[in-house]
Amino acid sequence: MANVQYYDVILKPVITEKSMNALTEKKYTFLVHPEANKTMIKEAVEKMFPGTKVDSVNTMNQMGKKRRRGMIVGRTAKTKKAIVKLTADSKEIEIFQKL
Repeated sequence: MANVQYYDVILKPVITEKSMNALTEKKYTFLVHPEANKTMIKEAVEKMFPGTKVDSVNTMNQMGKKRRRGMIVGRTAKTKKAIVKLTADSKEIEIFQKL
Protein backbone atom coordinates (compact mmCIF):
# COMPACT_ATOMS: atom_id res chain seq x y z
CA MET A 1 0.00 0.00 0.00
CA ALA A 2 1.16 3.51 -0.76
CA ASN A 3 2.40 5.82 1.95
CA VAL A 4 -0.80 7.82 2.50
CA GLN A 5 -0.66 10.71 4.99
CA TYR A 6 -3.75 11.90 6.88
CA TYR A 7 -4.14 14.99 4.67
CA ASP A 8 -4.17 12.77 1.55
CA VAL A 9 -6.95 10.50 2.83
CA ILE A 10 -9.95 12.85 2.51
CA LEU A 11 -10.26 14.15 -1.05
CA LYS A 12 -13.50 16.17 -0.94
CA PRO A 13 -16.96 16.22 0.68
CA VAL A 14 -19.94 14.71 -1.12
CA ILE A 15 -22.73 17.25 -1.58
CA THR A 16 -25.96 15.47 -2.49
CA GLU A 17 -29.51 15.69 -1.22
CA LYS A 18 -29.17 12.37 0.59
CA SER A 19 -25.90 13.36 2.29
CA MET A 20 -27.35 16.72 3.36
CA ASN A 21 -30.33 14.96 4.98
CA ALA A 22 -27.92 12.75 6.94
CA LEU A 23 -26.34 15.81 8.60
CA THR A 24 -29.15 15.84 11.18
CA GLU A 25 -27.85 12.46 12.42
CA LYS A 26 -24.24 13.78 12.47
CA LYS A 27 -23.28 11.68 9.45
CA TYR A 28 -20.86 13.25 6.96
CA THR A 29 -19.96 11.83 3.54
CA PHE A 30 -16.52 12.19 1.95
CA LEU A 31 -14.72 10.94 -1.14
CA VAL A 32 -11.56 9.27 0.17
CA HIS A 33 -8.36 7.76 -1.19
CA PRO A 34 -9.09 4.29 -2.67
CA GLU A 35 -6.39 2.64 -0.55
CA ALA A 36 -7.48 4.21 2.77
CA ASN A 37 -8.98 1.95 5.42
CA LYS A 38 -11.44 2.80 8.18
CA THR A 39 -8.85 3.56 10.85
CA MET A 40 -6.98 5.90 8.50
CA ILE A 41 -10.23 7.73 7.69
CA LYS A 42 -11.08 8.06 11.39
CA GLU A 43 -7.65 9.51 12.22
CA ALA A 44 -7.79 11.91 9.27
CA VAL A 45 -11.19 13.33 10.26
CA GLU A 46 -10.15 13.80 13.88
CA LYS A 47 -6.88 15.55 12.87
CA MET A 48 -8.30 17.74 10.09
CA PHE A 49 -11.34 18.93 12.06
CA PRO A 50 -10.33 19.66 15.68
CA GLY A 51 -12.91 18.89 18.33
CA THR A 52 -14.55 16.04 16.41
CA LYS A 53 -14.81 12.49 17.73
CA VAL A 54 -15.66 9.74 15.25
CA ASP A 55 -18.11 7.08 16.38
CA SER A 56 -18.12 4.87 13.27
CA VAL A 57 -16.97 4.79 9.64
CA ASN A 58 -18.73 3.00 6.77
CA THR A 59 -17.01 2.71 3.39
CA MET A 60 -18.18 1.94 -0.15
CA ASN A 61 -16.09 1.05 -3.20
CA GLN A 62 -17.58 2.20 -6.50
CA MET A 63 -16.28 0.74 -9.74
CA GLY A 64 -15.81 3.07 -12.69
CA LYS A 65 -18.55 3.33 -15.31
CA LYS A 66 -18.06 1.87 -18.77
CA ARG A 67 -17.48 4.47 -21.46
CA ARG A 68 -17.09 4.02 -25.21
CA ARG A 69 -15.19 6.09 -27.69
CA GLY A 70 -15.93 4.50 -31.03
CA MET A 71 -14.81 0.87 -30.94
CA ILE A 72 -12.70 1.28 -27.80
CA VAL A 73 -14.35 0.49 -24.47
CA GLY A 74 -12.84 1.75 -21.23
CA ARG A 75 -13.75 2.62 -17.68
CA THR A 76 -13.69 5.80 -15.66
CA ALA A 77 -11.71 5.89 -12.42
CA LYS A 78 -12.96 3.93 -9.44
CA THR A 79 -13.80 5.85 -6.27
CA LYS A 80 -14.30 5.19 -2.58
CA LYS A 81 -16.84 6.93 -0.35
CA ALA A 82 -16.87 7.07 3.43
CA ILE A 83 -19.79 7.93 5.70
CA VAL A 84 -18.44 9.19 9.02
CA LYS A 85 -20.73 9.27 12.06
CA LEU A 86 -19.70 11.57 14.91
CA THR A 87 -20.45 11.07 18.59
CA ALA A 88 -23.23 13.05 20.27
CA ASP A 89 -20.84 15.30 22.22
CA SER A 90 -18.62 15.95 19.19
CA LYS A 91 -18.19 19.31 17.51
CA GLU A 92 -19.80 19.89 14.07
CA ILE A 93 -17.70 20.04 10.89
CA GLU A 94 -17.68 23.64 9.65
CA ILE A 95 -17.47 23.05 5.90
CA PHE A 96 -20.93 21.48 5.88
CA GLN A 97 -22.51 24.25 7.97
CA LYS A 98 -22.03 26.89 5.25
CA LEU A 99 -23.98 24.94 2.65
